[in-house]
Amino acid sequence: MACLQASVAAHVGVAHVGISAATTASTSVGEASFFTGRRLPVLQCNTTGARNVVARRVTIAALTEQASKVALSADLEAAADPPMHLFKNKEPFIGTVKSVERIVGPNATGETCHIVIEHNGDMPYWEGQSYGIIPPGDNPKKPGQPHAVRLYSIASSRYGDEFDGKTASLCVRRAVYWDPELKAEDPAKKGICSNFLCDCKPGDKVQVTGPSGKVMLLPEQDPNATHIMVATGTGIAPYRGFLRRMFMEDVPTFKFGGLAWLFLGVANSDSLLYHDEFTKFKEQYPENFRYDVALSREQTNQKGGKMYVQDKIEEYSEELFEMLDKGAHIYFCGLRGMMPGIQDTLKRVAEARGESWEEKLSALKKNKQWHVEVY
Repeated sequence: MACLQASVAAHVGVAHVGISAATTASTSVGEASFFTGRRLPVLQCNTTGARNVVARRVTIAALTEQASKVALSADLEAAADPPMHLFKNKEPFIGTVKSVERIVGPNATGETCHIVIEHNGDMPYWEGQSYGIIPPGDNPKKPGQPHAVRLYSIASSRYGDEFDGKTASLCVRRAVYWDPELKAEDPAKKGICSNFLCDCKPGDKVQVTGPSGKVMLLPEQDPNATHIMVATGTGIAPYRGFLRRMFMEDVPTFKFGGLAWLFLGVANSDSLLYHDEFTKFKEQYPENFRYDVALSREQTNQKGGKMYVQDKIEEYSEELFEMLDKGAHIYFCGLRGMMPGIQDTLKRVAEARGESWEEKLSALKKNKQWHVEVY
């Protein structure tokens, strides 16, 4: 489960984004830095949880000034199957934290960090897979034994944020518990792994297992296929890997010419993740990328209520059903609580079209068009 971490409880709808055909020109890695996609100054996560403004902004990569794609300094396309379980819980890989950056604005409903881990090419993965993280210390439920592994969706393509195949990125929301009686955070109940990761500093070591997961892999047999991606909060992670592969990287064996449609649900605009990155894709590939957000605390749905991601899906339901009928893939990643509302919406739309949702869902699963990873 590439997204197993606390996430934004509100689901956000998605704004329209388009993308044109990919260009053939490429930019060398030396000419472009990676970026995490926030317009606001980046705040660094630290061990006290304080939010100190870093005196620099994350630099923007290849797509900032021109539509050329980034040339890759490694070729990771030879393997026929995705790497699976290269490192187990008892013998984890020891990765090195390269950077930890806060990627949400000051009014976000929580603290979310983009964490880059160096693996030097020794722990390859494919887009849509997850890494397991074992936080340091003893398991309080099993004294003398390590903590249980936590799974996080990988938020980068297989080439990593520096396009050399030597890093992996995670999108982690710091899990805290607000005690209504104390009217304060209870540190005894905070998320062990998410806080460990968000508190890491460059050079710190991390125990990593995996990679794991095949449910969210990007089918690439048809480069002109349609991919509908639905996320809440940090469930955005696997889609960032998809979209960088489609629109940022000059991948020698995958030239995307289809349609990617991203729906992202969060609480407010400061909680948007990688928004600048997605907006840039939208501007440069309007025929191939659409981007819609649902901001539950800032937008209202057609009935005047809060805008959740299922409400945004319902706005485009006729178009989405037509795409599914033509073989589109649809993905869901985020809080488990997002699925009942989405399922109810899809069922209502299907019945209005004179269809049985149960039969349609069964067909989508049989055809391997339906991809769900929730936590």
